[in-house]
Amino acid sequence: MLKAIILVGGPMKGTRFRPLSLELPKPLFPVAGFPIIYHHIEACSQVPGLREILVIGFYQPNEALNRFISQSQQEFQIQIRYLQEYTALGTAGGIYHFRDQILTGSPEMFFVMNADVCGDFPLCDMVQFHKEKCPEASGIILGTEATRQQSQNYGCIVENKDTHEILHYVEKPETFVSPLINCGIYLFTPEIFSTLEVTFKKNLEDNYNFDFQTPSKEVIRLEQDIFIPLANTKQLFVFPTTRFWSQIKSAGAAVYANRHYLAIYQRTHPERLAKNGEGQPKIIGDVFIHPTASVHPTAVLGPNVTIGRNVTVGEGVRVRETIVLEGANLQDHCCILHSIVGWHSTVGVWTRVEGTPNDPNPNKPFAKLEIPCMFSSDGRLNPSITVIGSNVQVPSEVIILNSIVLPHKDLNGCYKNQIIL
Repeated sequence: MLKAIILVGGPMKGTRFRPLSLELPKPLFPVAGFPIIYHHIEACSQVPGLREILVIGFYQPNEALNRFISQSQQEFQIQIRYLQEYTALGTAGGIYHFRDQILTGSPEMFFVMNADVCGDFPLCDMVQFHKEKCPEASGIILGTEATRQQSQNYGCIVENKDTHEILHYVEKPETFVSPLINCGIYLFTPEIFSTLEVTFKKNLEDNYNFDFQTPSKEVIRLEQDIFIPLANTKQLFVFPTTRFWSQIKSAGAAVYANRHYLAIYQRTHPERLAKNGEGQPKIIGDVFIHPTASVHPTAVLGPNVTIGRNVTVGEGVRVRETIVLEGANLQDHCCILHSIVGWHSTVGVWTRVEGTPNDPNPNKPFAKLEIPCMFSSDGRLNPSITVIGSNVQVPSEVIILNSIVLPHKDLNGCYKNQIIL
């Protein structure tokens, strides 16, 4: 029997995802028509023998989260539970805190997945790799290759090329260590809890000081506290993958992930992609249109567009590389490029909303998505995708370029490279 744990963090995290995370917990933000962690749950549901998924974080249980978990249980016929941390416990602290719930039913292995990554997760291959190549290992990390320069922004893995044993692990090194990076997807056996226990007790001892104003240190970081000491002990291995993988740290990363999940649908769920036909809008490339959306036949959508629930798309509208969220209204002949249009927002007639994508360099093999700083060194807003928050009214015949609009705003003109508060 197998289990899976999805680490969703909490409301203090995801600040780079604002204003989109002001309305909804970031793990529930829809990418390619479904919440980010829906794609994790779907991947887990296809692993034979996986019986339970535990979602661990420190969000207060809310209606959106409860409804999502209830609907996912019904759809995938798998037990899903939300376990709330009393405070932020780090990437491994929550796993150790809820060890009894994880070990109930005596699972032989369990996955741990970070919610802010997306990809074509090879979970079944990881289980097979563990059974065939390293049955004595207590942990397997999913790894992928990055450029020399970008690898320093991730956890770097030095492996034995023949056995894939991890010989050395460094989290965000200052100099180049290895192009092989940690994807934030792991497969553990219950033996990992003995290492977690040693680390937890050591942290308590090291930080214990009878001062009631200083909280005891119960944070355990999987990367620094567990992987570094486990390297080169024949306990930790890496499973390299060449499949699509990326992080979702910013709104621009959500548009990039949207493109790749839509491409994956061609293989896994072709029925989710819109088709060209009589009386239908013109579709270019991969497009997801929710069944409740109303799209005028003269609209042109794609490539890489997601149209959400109850969206209205008017006559002659052009949309490309964009996520349009629930209840939005795109009025006649507007043009939306490289943007996210928020919940229940309206874009006026003949208006142009455009952003600048920050895609990986296509000339560099293994290049990953860069998450640039929001501001340049001289204090200007760096060009990025345009994000329109929820319940925003964009007037007719204006241009919104490389801007971020916070929720509940009535715009009255053109904006370029601005944050509209």
